[in-house]
Amino acid sequence: MSTLIDGLSLGAIYALIALGYTMVYGIAKMLNFAHGDIIMVGAYAVFTTLMMGETVGAKILAIVVSVVVCTALGVLVEKCAYRPLRGASPLAVLITAIGVSYLLQGMSQLIFGAKSHPVDFTIHGSFMGINYSTIVTLVVATIIMIGLTLFVNLTKTGRAMVAVSEDRAAAQLMGVNVNFIIMLTFAIGSALAACASIFYLMQIPTVSPTLGSMPGIKAFTAAVIGGIGSIPGAMIGGVLLGVIEKLALSVPAIAPYTTAIEFSLLIIILLVKPTGLLGKKRREKV
Repeated sequence: MSTLIDGLSLGAIYALIALGYTMVYGIAKMLNFAHGDIIMVGAYAVFTTLMMGETVGAKILAIVVSVVVCTALGVLVEKCAYRPLRGASPLAVLITAIGVSYLLQGMSQLIFGAKSHPVDFTIHGSFMGINYSTIVTLVVATIIMIGLTLFVNLTKTGRAMVAVSEDRAAAQLMGVNVNFIIMLTFAIGSALAACASIFYLMQIPTVSPTLGSMPGIKAFTAAVIGGIGSIPGAMIGGVLLGVIEKLALSVPAIAPYTTAIEFSLLIIILLVKPTGLLGKKRREKV
């Protein structure tokens, strides 16, 4: 039971990150491979804030600073790196995303060094054998995902996001500010990455320049498994991947092959259903 709860908690982290990938792709039709490094920036924002002290007030301030910094960074990256490439080829966007990723990693190494730094953000204690950190991660991440779903489905801005994802030109003709919607999508995705970085530090209390690389890749895998561009698909893919990872790690015979098992699942699902579990086929206009 504890392994399942831990898997759901890890899956919730992957789902939050995957939501950033799937929202940006669904609305802007871009794969933001620098998204994982925004998690790293959020973790360093927490680390820097906690250098002033590790009181409860400092930890709350660290959460706020992390979300603000990541949100601002997401908007800046969209405006400076991706907006000029709005009509460019997918290859140009992909190369730019990889360049932004290495830029963020390089800057973090110059500022903080290449070594890992400990970050005490764990909530100590347990309830019925389950760590408080795991419970908080699962509950808060679930609330965030439900809130995002309601925002997209019930608000005017959310419906504008859906309209832009379906047909950008038609949405613009209907008076939707496409630039604002895409910028807002990057901001929301980056804020979700900040939340994921905080939950990740609760489980692995160290920060390094490559902190976001593997979680980012696994979250992208989760987004593809669920159906890239589908918000419910990203949630399902993230939870599925997290549960499989924890179950595999709990079996000593297959624990060393956990990562291979996760990516093998991606290959199998894409062979059976190329659009992912909840993805839909889209007809491209020529």
